[in-house]
Amino acid sequence: MGRYLVRRLLQLVPVFIGTTFLIYWLVWAVPGDPFAGKCGERRCPPEYVAALTEKYHLNENVFVQYTIYMKSLLQGDFGTTYSGRSINDIIATAYPNTLKLAVVALAIEAIIGLTAGVLTGLRRNGFLDNLVLVSSLFLIALPVFVVGFVLQWTFGVQWKIVTPTVSSEMPFSELLIPGFVLGSASMAYIARVSRTSIAENRRADYVRTAIAKGLPMRRVVGVHLLRNSLIPVVTLLGTDLGALMGGAIVTEGIFGINGIGRQVYRSIVTKESATVVSIVVVLVLVYLLMNLLVDLLYAALDPRIRYE
Repeated sequence: MGRYLVRRLLQLVPVFIGTTFLIYWLVWAVPGDPFAGKCGERRCPPEYVAALTEKYHLNENVFVQYTIYMKSLLQGDFGTTYSGRSINDIIATAYPNTLKLAVVALAIEAIIGLTAGVLTGLRRNGFLDNLVLVSSLFLIALPVFVVGFVLQWTFGVQWKIVTPTVSSEMPFSELLIPGFVLGSASMAYIARVSRTSIAENRRADYVRTAIAKGLPMRRVVGVHLLRNSLIPVVTLLGTDLGALMGGAIVTEGIFGINGIGRQVYRSIVTKESATVVSIVVVLVLVYLLMNLLVDLLYAALDPRIRYE
């Protein structure tokens, strides 16, 4: 396992360099004037534009810019915006909010989705099975902003159970509805995947052997059946944390959460390319680390998998 871990960590290095360079090149290639609107309605003086162009190395090619950016990144410096604000401060302010929302969404989709999948996988073609299948298809088909506005109006405006927008303190009670909205589609996928996995593994030889030995059904499901059915679910959950953080733009906008999604949107509108790149780099790191964690969990869940 130790050699496998070292090998996987070494594999992350070229993946990280390749993805970050691709992101940097795509942002660099977007047309537009990054200094438009920085001086109000009038055009910025040529001296001002020339000074900022030299300061942010915009007169260099993309390879030189990327090299300079990576040197600063390795020192823990994400750079500054064109208005002089530290990107480290922006990430430090917005990242914990999005991470907290994503963790709540991940917990909701794991608990509800896995529970629904296990129950329907054990009792296929019943009323509950049909209800979960229809509900999951409904959630997958509905756009996130529709689910968000409906739940916000129903629970926040009509019934007044929760506040329509999330406060700056972001207590857990206020994140339940936004978390459900953010993880609704993934929850439906997890329910369907776990249902299929449970139903397939229930017919396996080791399950029939465990039942024939007289083991209680609770132990058969919890120890033998569930453990070997979790691999596709763990894969979805592990890769979903980065997707939830990167796809929270709509949810954060609906519920007024100052997170990564809103910062990315603002940066795109104002052409703050350095901020966009830095935030996406953080999301890339989350994806890579979660994929590594998922690979390591495979061996713990399925004893048939051997990395050595």
